Amino acid sequence: MTFQIHNFSAPRRFRILNMVTVTVNGEKRQITENAMVADLLRDLELGGRRVAVERNREIVGRDSYASAVVRDGDVFEIIEFVGGGF
Repeated sequence: MTFQIHNFSAPRRFRILNMVTVTVNGEKRQITENAMVADLLRDLELGGRRVAVERNREIVGRDSYASAVVRDGDVFEIIEFVGGGF
């Protein structure tokens, strides 16, 4: 776990955010502790898109994105569906 310090525009007032490390499609990323899968997708700019999410080799249903907590060490595979054809 790592920490980030953010200055929220008030002098001498800082808020420390705990961060966790996850793997997304083979790449390590950090996200705020207690974030939900929906937050991860938003951070990846995939919020609202048609995606399939696998966490630790188990599918996360779309209806669970807002309630499934991201944990330190989680491994995600995220696939975006793209339409098109001839």
